[in-house]
Amino acid sequence: MSSFEKRKDTFESKFAHDGEIMFRVEARCCKLFGVWAAEQMGLTGPDAETYAKEVVASNLEEPGFDDVKRKVVPDFETKAVDVSDHVIDTQLEKFMSEAKEQIMKESGN
Repeated sequence: MSSFEKRKDTFESKFAHDGEIMFRVEARCCKLFGVWAAEQMGLTGPDAETYAKEVVASNLEEPGFDDVKRKVVPDFETKAVDVSDHVIDTQLEKFMSEAKEQIMKESGN
C-alpha cells in the first residue's frame, strides 16, 4: 500500500469517526433538550423519558434542529407552555455544548 493510499484510508477513517461522534452529540443534545421540554410540560419519570426519545427520533428528519422545533413547539402550545423561540434556541445551544462535552469525555478525547 502506498503512502498516499494509507493517508487516504486514514482520512476516510477519521471522517467516518467524526461523523459518528457528531451523530452521537446531536442525539444526546436532543435527549437533553427533550427531557428539558418534558419538564416544561409537567412530564416526569417514564413519560419524560418517552417524550425525550420522541424528540431524538424527530431529529432524524433533516439536518439541523428545525425538525426538533417542529415537534416541540406544537406540544408546548397544546400544553399551554409559553416558551419563546429564543429560549428554545438558547436551550438547544446549551444542550449541544453539554452533549459535546459528555460525548468527548466518554470517548476519552
